[in-house]
Amino acid sequence: MHPNALFRHPDRDLLETLIDQIGFGMVFAETPDGPRVAHVPLLSTGDGAVQFHLSRGNALARHLAERTALIVINGPDGYVSPRWSGDPAQVPTWNYVALELEGRVRRIDSDATLALVTDLSDKHEARIAAGPRWTMDKLSAERQRSLLAGIVGFELEVQAWRETLKLSQNRDASERERLAAGLEGEGSAGIAQLMRTLVP
Repeated sequence: MHPNALFRHPDRDLLETLIDQIGFGMVFAETPDGPRVAHVPLLSTGDGAVQFHLSRGNALARHLAERTALIVINGPDGYVSPRWSGDPAQVPTWNYVALELEGRVRRIDSDATLALVTDLSDKHEARIAAGPRWTMDKLSAERQRSLLAGIVGFELEVQAWRETLKLSQNRDASERERLAAGLEGEGSAGIAQLMRTLVP
């Protein structure tokens, strides 16, 4: 994470919101074959843990249980041009939001894994406006068993939350607004909005 303390934002509710709204991240861990990463949908339990599942054939699946791992969640980001600053001494930089979650991983049983994939699909189906929602109960019991045979569920108990919300907090309000407008004009509306709403 970025070393500048200005870019910390230790509001746990905000961090939980990032997990909920982004819903996707990367799990990193050391294995006997070297470091590995898996890209996974995530679900916060709301009490300091995050659940995810992997294909049984994933290189991490057989090594994660009872080990320490790192989950990284990337939020909005954007290139910040010095031309928006008005200060000729400025150099290019990048504004971004990122969250690291470090903790011990445990494997969850098939009932908890089924609940996880059900909750994930219900959550994301609810965000789709058009058409009837898809639900797990549309699958036969045999198909559900087949699905569960191919995946492994895990839960990471978060022992360290490390966030970076680099939103030009080191610039004054008028310059920060110029930078946000520049980012928005170049298609980075998400990071521009966070610059305007999260920085006093």
